[in-house]
Amino acid sequence: MNLEYTHEIHDECGVFGVFGHPDASRLTYLGLYALQHRGQESAGICASDYSQHRFHVGMGLVADIFTPDNMENLKGEMAIGHVRYSTAGSSNIKNAQPICVNSHFGPLSLAHNGNLVNSDELRANLEKEGSIFRGTTDTEVMVHLMARSRKKELTEVVIDSLLKVKGAYSLLVMTKDTLIAVRDPLGMRPFCIGQLNDAWLVASESCAFDIIGGTYLQDIAPGEMIIIEKGKELRSIRAFPPIEEPIRQCIFELIYFARPDSVVFNKNVMQARKALGRQLAIEHPAQADIVISIPDSANCHALGYAEQSGIPYDMGLIRNHYVGRTFIEPRQNIRDFGVKVKHNPVRSVLNGKKIVVVEDSIVRGTTSKKIIKLLRAGGAREIHMRIASPPYISPCYYGVDTPDKDNLIAANMTVEEIKEFIGVDSLAYISTEGMLKVMGDHGKDFCISCFDGKYPESVEPPPCYTKPKQ
Repeated sequence: MNLEYTHEIHDECGVFGVFGHPDASRLTYLGLYALQHRGQESAGICASDYSQHRFHVGMGLVADIFTPDNMENLKGEMAIGHVRYSTAGSSNIKNAQPICVNSHFGPLSLAHNGNLVNSDELRANLEKEGSIFRGTTDTEVMVHLMARSRKKELTEVVIDSLLKVKGAYSLLVMTKDTLIAVRDPLGMRPFCIGQLNDAWLVASESCAFDIIGGTYLQDIAPGEMIIIEKGKELRSIRAFPPIEEPIRQCIFELIYFARPDSVVFNKNVMQARKALGRQLAIEHPAQADIVISIPDSANCHALGYAEQSGIPYDMGLIRNHYVGRTFIEPRQNIRDFGVKVKHNPVRSVLNGKKIVVVEDSIVRGTTSKKIIKLLRAGGAREIHMRIASPPYISPCYYGVDTPDKDNLIAANMTVEEIKEFIGVDSLAYISTEGMLKVMGDHGKDFCISCFDGKYPESVEPPPCYTKPKQ
């Protein structure tokens, strides 16, 4: 039985890099361990001793892929790593990253978080010109673009290649003695820089610095390129021409994807989620005895709702944290087995109570329906569901695995119809205006295309675009 995670949306990648530390690969291993929530299907590390690259990639979790023996082989003071969640049907070792190749710069390795909306077109053109692809990732498209660039300097090659792509990327490029980190001009995916003594660190989230005792310094700005070379000072350049559009950071990183202990887009994730919960309580109060969350992604939102409403927060659902994606299914069918193996209601908390259930989002609605049944079976007398994001009506094309629009419940049902479908006594979503308000400065720097269906102009998907299988 292939049991999907409770959430039906997944970030597809996390990246981590180290420059100038004698134990770079082990620091990268720990950084990837902290970023495991961003991808659980494959992982890889490539290390450089300033002369050659050594790498190891594998399918599965970080702790299962890397052993003392293969870590011993990853020697060098520079390393990049990657964790990956693929789209359905494309879990393949050929697509694991980092991608490591030989080039006229010597060994070249790439690790990428995001998604290019013109990768199909670029790939088709490259294949017509003789390029041969090993896997199906858009990261490999970037490798071929770099190989074909006529620019002489590495930074110019990277910029020349990225000027041809459209979409979201937080990209690490490593040669034998240089590490480059670059973020797309709209800043759609998170990227930050830190330091550990004299070593430089780069990661998708700041929590990856904490695990190794590093210090978060700041976000890499949209359109910024960081260049770290052996024997030289760190350089920062604006890699792209100015654009008329405002930056478009993925608001779902703050709502759901990022770890609560991270700083993302220069915001404390936990505080942002609690603020969403408080705004939700202001907009949609409820008469109830307790507030509970769907653990763990909505815990912070529920705390904020409880603080604002004055209704006590309690643990009405317990999540089993020791659950993987594959299970031995019982011979005799157990109703809703997939949800029960992940969550169990606490009857002593729920019995006879009117409860507010706070969730960060509803995607298909099927999982929410099963969880509500569990809560009813646990004795809840009334269930009032509150969602800390607006209705999710459009797929994301920029590095998030989401269902097609036909499978997004809010794109096909009214709030009242969703309420009836999942079986709650009341249902309410935070308003778009309220969500953006708590993000500060009216939330003008965020991409909310999943909530309003309006994609950034400069990276709008072409008609009939479907995300490539990664």
